[in-house]
Amino acid sequence: MSTMKFCRECNNILYPKEDREQKILLYACRNCDHQEVADNNCVYRNVVHHSAGEFTQVLQDVTADPTLPRTKAVKCAVCNHPEAVFFQATTRGEEGMTLFFVCCNPSCGYRWRD
Repeated sequence: MSTMKFCRECNNILYPKEDREQKILLYACRNCDHQEVADNNCVYRNVVHHSAGEFTQVLQDVTADPTLPRTKAVKCAVCNHPEAVFFQATTRGEEGMTLFFVCCNPSCGYRWRD
């Protein structure tokens, strides 16, 4: 892992700089003329850890979200309520987007997809 390097002359930060003629990486001070050869060619490394099993979860209070659109064109198959919230999301293992619906009846909250 790279760490911040500081100038031996003036204690300012050393920045990565390439020497195209010698094809080496240097750390150079922008305040004075101090330069030093980098001991590692890695300037910055960002490692992202995530699990392959991540999937979209529909929260219970999604019907209270005022930013999601609502429709009265569908009815809940469980309680026959005439209003649902809908949104699109990708589904694991499938290509494209899937349309999800959540019943707006507070005592139901049934979820289905189109």
